[in-house]
Amino acid sequence: MPSDARTTRLVIVESPSKAKTIAGYLGPDYFVEASFGHVRDLPKNADEVPAKYAGESWARLGVDVDNGFQPLYVVSSNRKGQIDKLKSLAKEVDEIFLATDEDREGEAIAWHLVETIKPKVPVHRMVFHEITKPAIQAAVANPREIDRDLVDAQEARRILDRLYGYEVSPVLWKKVGPKLSAGRVQSVATRIVVERERQRMAFRTAEYWDILATLAVQGKIEGPRNFQATLIALDGDRVATGKDFEPTTGQVRPGSGVVHLDGDGARGLAARLEDRPFTVTRVEEKPYRRRPYAPFITSTLQQEAARKLRFSASQTMRTAQTLYESGYITYMRTDSVNLSETALTAARRQIAELYGQANVPPQPRRYTGKVKNAQEAHEAIRPAGDNFRTPGEVAKELKPDEFRLYELIWRRTIASQMTDAVGNSVSVRIRAISTANEEVDFAATGKTITDPGFLRAYVESSDDENAEAEDAERRLPTLVKDQPLTAEELAAVGHHTSPPARYTEASLVKALEELGIGRPSTYESIMRTIQDRGYVEKRGQALIPSFLAFAVVGLLEGHYPRLVDYNFTASMESQLDDIAGGDHAALDFLTSFYFGSQTAGAEDSVAQAGGLKKMVTENLSAIDARLVNSIFLFEDEKNGPVVVRVGRFGPYLQRKLKDAPEDDPGNRVSIPEGIAPDELTNEKVEELFASGGGDKSVGDDPVSGEPVLVKSGRYGPYVQSGERTASLFKSQTPQTLTLEQALQLLTLPRLVGKDQEGVEITAQNGRYGPYVKRGTDSRSLTSEDELFTVTLEKALELLAQPKTRQSRTAKPPLKELGPDPVSQKPMVIKDGRFGAYVTDGETNATLRRGQTPEEITPEIASEMLANKRANPSTKKAAPAKKATKAAGDPAKKATAKKAPAKKTAAKKATPAKKATPAKKAAAKKAAPAKATATAE
Repeated sequence: MPSDARTTRLVIVESPSKAKTIAGYLGPDYFVEASFGHVRDLPKNADEVPAKYAGESWARLGVDVDNGFQPLYVVSSNRKGQIDKLKSLAKEVDEIFLATDEDREGEAIAWHLVETIKPKVPVHRMVFHEITKPAIQAAVANPREIDRDLVDAQEARRILDRLYGYEVSPVLWKKVGPKLSAGRVQSVATRIVVERERQRMAFRTAEYWDILATLAVQGKIEGPRNFQATLIALDGDRVATGKDFEPTTGQVRPGSGVVHLDGDGARGLAARLEDRPFTVTRVEEKPYRRRPYAPFITSTLQQEAARKLRFSASQTMRTAQTLYESGYITYMRTDSVNLSETALTAARRQIAELYGQANVPPQPRRYTGKVKNAQEAHEAIRPAGDNFRTPGEVAKELKPDEFRLYELIWRRTIASQMTDAVGNSVSVRIRAISTANEEVDFAATGKTITDPGFLRAYVESSDDENAEAEDAERRLPTLVKDQPLTAEELAAVGHHTSPPARYTEASLVKALEELGIGRPSTYESIMRTIQDRGYVEKRGQALIPSFLAFAVVGLLEGHYPRLVDYNFTASMESQLDDIAGGDHAALDFLTSFYFGSQTAGAEDSVAQAGGLKKMVTENLSAIDARLVNSIFLFEDEKNGPVVVRVGRFGPYLQRKLKDAPEDDPGNRVSIPEGIAPDELTNEKVEELFASGGGDKSVGDDPVSGEPVLVKSGRYGPYVQSGERTASLFKSQTPQTLTLEQALQLLTLPRLVGKDQEGVEITAQNGRYGPYVKRGTDSRSLTSEDELFTVTLEKALELLAQPKTRQSRTAKPPLKELGPDPVSQKPMVIKDGRFGAYVTDGETNATLRRGQTPEEITPEIASEMLANKRANPSTKKAAPAKKATKAAGDPAKKATAKKAPAKKTAAKKATPAKKATPAKKAAAKKAAPAKATATAE
């Protein structure tokens, strides 16, 4: 070709939007086209298998396992037209540049394009981690060859997943149900969620009490005068807190040596401390320092976007993909926390401009990632370019979700290069001597931030929505040893232990990453797959496993434990990383996994069991389908074991009725939709069996003509007629409810009237009983009957009364029964959230359905408590709804030069202590960072 001849080049990327952006950075001699993602894959079904291979025994797998695991690739039907177009263009240009993503998947797409198009001109691989003009031009000027090690690793992963899915899924079809699937990572992720639900099902709540003291410094002082302190010790013994109780029994851990206070004990102690002097016994001050968080990687971006923005993993990655392809951020699938020198310079320059030079550390911060074998990309997720655009500069260019995610990434990147947050923390111990000569110790802590440093730009959120924001301050008065204090209020406060929180998509991604399972490119698909397969459903942010998931996981754990073993799954990821690095042969890896091997290292793989093929064929007959599809709940005192069975038409409960044959239909009842596994407590099961699990008609509404039905729901029985619903009172049962009672319930909430300002006052039935409500203010009613009789005058009188802290927890007992012969502690009957129960302060026994406090004698009560101690299976309380908190209000100074940036934060829950306006919008307390920062 003559030197002055025009050289044309074809650049192939994955998506049209990416092609459009890149085309704008290249000259007229470049043709930029999209492949629309993967162009070839293993056949999805028999219809996609070419005719010449249809008779092969391995065709269903799409992999010739007896011939070096040779894959059978077919061009996707919806890609054939685009492939023809690319082939035609390849004949008209002088060079081809493959500009697919820089990870394994992108490398594999590039290789498949070469194999499919079969170009006759030179082919180059161009890589970049951001779509900006300098980055694209540099990539064109510095191409490389296709990395065959990365291609081999991707191909090995694809074949591995095909073998796993196609060999294990048929076992599920035969033993559990049709159309189910198993997967190398999806099955492990499902197991993690199921294990957490098992912990919740085994959990038994415990009640414990302490005292919250509002103390005041005597005399006039500057700054705060009052502060709160919590009871921590009694006569030198620590007072029990939530961590001191066994989660499966609700009892104090043996040997803990703590004082377990009940409500009466805490109230009595508070009374004995009234008007007693309090004295500061110890004051400890120490400096507070917090280093910034590392820049985002894929997993931490998904976690923070879920916490702050309430994005799902799919929404986060879809939005990030748009930002990347439009040139706003760097590549979003990465497990590296590194920032390039260009990015470090840009961040430090922008910090100085927006926050002042004092917030720029002397040296750039370098971060060390905690993700094992982090190597798929070379930089963290950050704003693209040599000069970061502030959120204010891009606000008008981006859609709302895109803006919010961009601002999150910008702030995290900027904060990672700012100075530490510093301040002071103080710990105070206070003592009082009760009228009974008891030594009672209280504790208070304070924190002040003298220099927010990076917190000016970013505060990380926590999975614990009750956690304190990292930039929140707790200011105490200036206190010294032996200083006298006055108790202004002593409130006995009751607490209940809570079961471990369910996973969210964010916390499940975090768990997978910590186990070394999955990679940045797979987290999103894992979350989507376990939900699409019906193994997990989302309720709000929480992930709840289905009973189908219990059956599948139980089968795999019982018969193929290595396939869902966390360490084994992580070791497979490591071996794939070794293949990508050229340190391991893909053929050896696949051979060992599928056929088995006794070579070195085989003890750490399925090879020890003879390989996957042998495992799933030889053990099939040993799997009892009925046992696999039975999930044990608990032992019923009268009828024996109660189990959930996974049937063709959904899950159902089954128990063996006394003297009834096994197949007696009377011992089965369907489980209504929406009930989570941990909600099937003894009481809930009894309710479902009593109601028949279905709808019961009590008649028709004489006004509307619609049927009035009694149903069973997540929170107990309720009535429904048309659009109206209402929960039954605690004193009512589905079996005895009349039409008149049901219609009366459906009138709730009842409008009582309006106050002088015109605000409505209603009478309502709630979780803690009947009450009247005006706006956000409410007061309890003494009986259910008052819901229908309370007058406006009486309601206003109630609402005018002060609302006390103890109004909900300090109810008097329904009946006193004398000392228990075993524990020697007083037995009483109390009204709890789930009905009346007998307690001696340590053991609780719920009254059976139909029993009333009046018919419980001391002998019956002591027998109930003895039975409960022998079989400590108690109903657990569902966790209280938590206040939703979002990310901190971005510092206004960051976009001072431009239009104000939109805020990413929602209003947080009111803090316990008064804070400054800036602190009130702060984010939740940060979880420990996964990366550590060091200055050069």
